[in-house]
Amino acid sequence: MFTGLVEATGQLTRRDRVGPDARLEIKVGDIGEPLVLGESISIDGCCLTVQTILPDGSGFVCDASSETLARTTLGELTLPATINLERATPLGGRMGGHIVTGHIDGTGVLLEREPVGEMSKLTFGYPANLARFIAEKGSICVNGVSLTVNGVGADRFDVMIIPHTAKVTSLGILSPGGKVNLEVDVLARYILRAREVDSHAALTASTKSGT
Repeated sequence: MFTGLVEATGQLTRRDRVGPDARLEIKVGDIGEPLVLGESISIDGCCLTVQTILPDGSGFVCDASSETLARTTLGELTLPATINLERATPLGGRMGGHIVTGHIDGTGVLLEREPVGEMSKLTFGYPANLARFIAEKGSICVNGVSLTVNGVGADRFDVMIIPHTAKVTSLGILSPGGKVNLEVDVLARYILRAREVDSHAALTASTKSGT
């Protein structure tokens, strides 16, 4: 589990295809304690596993499945690419953002960025199948960054990012047209699923009783 608070940015420097999958090499500076083989790490919001630590300690290697490549931006980023990194949240750690699983729901695109004082208003387009999960003042994860939805339309939503977020994440250098990974709020997902199950059960019961 993650919280959407980016700890560092790194550089995706190499992407080698292994059949339908890919092996990613990521260079990173200070990310706190040394990485451990097998640990989970969020890469632009995607939960992947540290497979190998580079001999010089400058980074690590992880594998991305064909499913990951199909659902995220990791298979198409132009190299070298700046990516956001977050290590898994330890038990008892601070919940500074919101619950993030690292399972990407789809990709979006930055439509517009607008300065608002010292802040930046970013407007993203999103796929239609995510519309029911995105709500005003709800949470969303964009390239691994926990953000609050300020406004939402039929095919777009906007967020505000503070100068600190712009400085320490890749969102500060994202240009209109740039694609991003989106993960909707997992709580919204389960609440909606529970409602769907209840509605189906009620409909089934009604049909059986002939009412």
